[in-house]
Amino acid sequence: MKDKPESRPVSLSRGRRLGAFVFLAPGLAYLAVLLLVPLGLVLSYTVLQRGRFGGVVYEFTTENFTRLFDSLYLRVLLDSLQIAGLATLIALLLGYPTAYLIAQLPRKWKTIALVAIVLPFWTNFIIRVYAWIILLSPEGLINGWLQAFGFGPYELLYNRGAIVLGLLYSYLPLMVLPLYAAIEKLDPQLREASANLGASAFTTFRKVTLPLTLPGAITGSLFVFVPSFGNFVIPEMLGGGKSNMVGNLIRSEFLSARDWPFGSTLALALIAVLLVLLVLQAWVTRRA
Repeated sequence: MKDKPESRPVSLSRGRRLGAFVFLAPGLAYLAVLLLVPLGLVLSYTVLQRGRFGGVVYEFTTENFTRLFDSLYLRVLLDSLQIAGLATLIALLLGYPTAYLIAQLPRKWKTIALVAIVLPFWTNFIIRVYAWIILLSPEGLINGWLQAFGFGPYELLYNRGAIVLGLLYSYLPLMVLPLYAAIEKLDPQLREASANLGASAFTTFRKVTLPLTLPGAITGSLFVFVPSFGNFVIPEMLGGGKSNMVGNLIRSEFLSARDWPFGSTLALALIAVLLVLLVLQAWVTRRA
């Protein structure tokens, strides 16, 4: 008689574990097949050699890691960090006031504003980039408007500025949404208490609003920086291939040079940089 009450919780816990496994199995299988297996192949290729006509020769080497420190590839890495960092900084400067204003709107207008923010994502990414080519070209709309006022035409396309503009346009919503969520959750009584204690609006923002919304700013910055750092479509189309980024270099190593081992090593370096950023983001968020 004493064994039955003890066996029942055990059977229930086993049933819960089985049910959890059934629901988790599709997602785990997806990650294993489409993430872990390709990542394992990339890791294995980094210590192999390139064949004479491309492909992979299964001979161990560490030359691929030595090539990473060549000045040419280090320059591409630094350029990628500068371009992605600049796009992230501008997105933060534009996204924070935008998210703050949306959070102050009435509920009806908040929904409309948020839909307007995410609306570009409903259009194909390549089409949106082509639209900027039409706008920035020497015969495009922007130069046409400038010439109507006696300015230009200017070389707005195929330079770093065009790349930063394309990255900013593509990923700005990824900055606004986390910031909006952080500002929306902020208790308005905290700002009212700061004002009642004699703090100015700027002091309240600097000592109350900004520190409490810092995790949202860090998350948004990460959301913008990560895809910008590895992007190769926008530098190719808006930069005209004049400013190579890490994504362009990896693509050319795999498709043009057919050097899969070194392309895998570059991809691994990119993953390592992003992992370091994720760790820093987690540490700063926890401290904040």
